[in-house]
Amino acid sequence: MSRYGKREDLVVHEEEPFNAETGLASLDAPLTATDAFYVRGHGAVPQIDAAAWRLRVHGDVERELDLSLVTLQEAFREREVIATLQCAGHRRAGLMAIRDLPGEAPWGPGATGTARWTGIALADVLALAGPLPGAAYVGFEGADVSLEPEPAELFGGTIPLDKARRPEVLLAWAMNGEPLAPVHGAPLRVVVPGYIGARSVKWLERIEVRSTPWQGYFQHVVYRLLPEDGTAGPGVGIPLGVVALNSDVLSPADGESVAAGPVEVRGYAFAGGERHVARVDISTDGGVSWSQAELLEDLGRWAWRHWRTTVDLAPGEHEIVVRAWDSSAATQPEDEAALWNPKGYVNNARPRVRVRAA
Repeated sequence: MSRYGKREDLVVHEEEPFNAETGLASLDAPLTATDAFYVRGHGAVPQIDAAAWRLRVHGDVERELDLSLVTLQEAFREREVIATLQCAGHRRAGLMAIRDLPGEAPWGPGATGTARWTGIALADVLALAGPLPGAAYVGFEGADVSLEPEPAELFGGTIPLDKARRPEVLLAWAMNGEPLAPVHGAPLRVVVPGYIGARSVKWLERIEVRSTPWQGYFQHVVYRLLPEDGTAGPGVGIPLGVVALNSDVLSPADGESVAAGPVEVRGYAFAGGERHVARVDISTDGGVSWSQAELLEDLGRWAWRHWRTTVDLAPGEHEIVVRAWDSSAATQPEDEAALWNPKGYVNNARPRVRVRAA
């Protein structure tokens, strides 16, 4: 086992703060094992005494709250949700291959995973606090201190109040049936299904009901989609929230040699927001012709959908291309070149895998 009890096959991008992505083989299961789940951190993992920890709820509310973990677990109804989390920089390496992205980590296809989360609905805590008229956003602040901004600041961000009141948004203390590990946000984290992972704030200590979005560095500067010629700055670009439709091929691997004849192709697709995966198409001739894959187990509206198909490959080189479709009839962009942006976000181009059949 590597650092924080993680598997050795994780691709580690940074030791401190710890940033590592899941190996593709570990994504080929309905739920991603906790020791294989990706980690995106902006500061050192804080050491928190769960017994002394408190959650403060304040801002534009009728009553401020100061809640212990025991109170949260005993006073509110426990809930579960199976949800896929995906980093905004997922598949950034594909955009880096087009043009350099100075200062950005080369996240590949493993900055995603699906887990069973246990906790309480954020909506239940908000109902007790009583948002005031004019409240429109809910902000989260963790205990992790990031040295990226100057001066250093705690990590945080906001989601719309309407989303925060949805039953799927959890204050979670367990992951895959076990108490949260410190590296995944213990004792309490937010889980915001359908949104980029950065909104699922870990090591949660403060909830602020607000009339305006969070003005902190990570909401206001970092997690924003810039135009091709843009430069990061406060309020520049489009704030990232809902995850874009994406998919990937998990087997065979890019560059793999396979036996000619029937070959099973497997992967996943994920549609963020309120959408769901409606169809997955496969091409073995670089996108000239397409056939449909079989969609596998439906884990619910907030989780990815695995798929599989069998294709017949003649001896020689083949390019397998995948395109997912969601319930809004949207599909993935054809190639990565048109998606390049200065921070390498939202690479949801059709994945391409090249194999040799012999």
